[in-house]
Amino acid sequence: MVVAVGLDVIELDRIEKVWNSHKDRFLERHFTEAEISYCLKKKNPLPSLAARFSAKEAFQKCWFENHGWRDVWVVRSGREPRLAFTDSINTVMEQYNLRAHLSLTHSKGQAAAVVVLEALG
Repeated sequence: MVVAVGLDVIELDRIEKVWNSHKDRFLERHFTEAEISYCLKKKNPLPSLAARFSAKEAFQKCWFENHGWRDVWVVRSGREPRLAFTDSINTVMEQYNLRAHLSLTHSKGQAAAVVVLEALG
């Protein structure tokens, strides 16, 4: 059963402005080392960073309490992106038998993410 749906869209020029003025602070505050490593390997890391930023925002729209930027992150399972969580969020996810589904996309000017929070069983 679907419990919640979160959607977030962000303009790449917004991410680029922050990137150009506070790159290191932006990366350290919002992303895990694995996310940073993955995105910085790209010829243009901004679309991938923006999509991950949107994924964190989309999950927040599904979740019942605030969490930190680095409490939720995107990992790759083959070609499929998925969300990973800190132990405290994982505990609640397991307690309520929840699963988060993630879809990411980006175009020349925008990045977006959709998160569907599902109650299993």
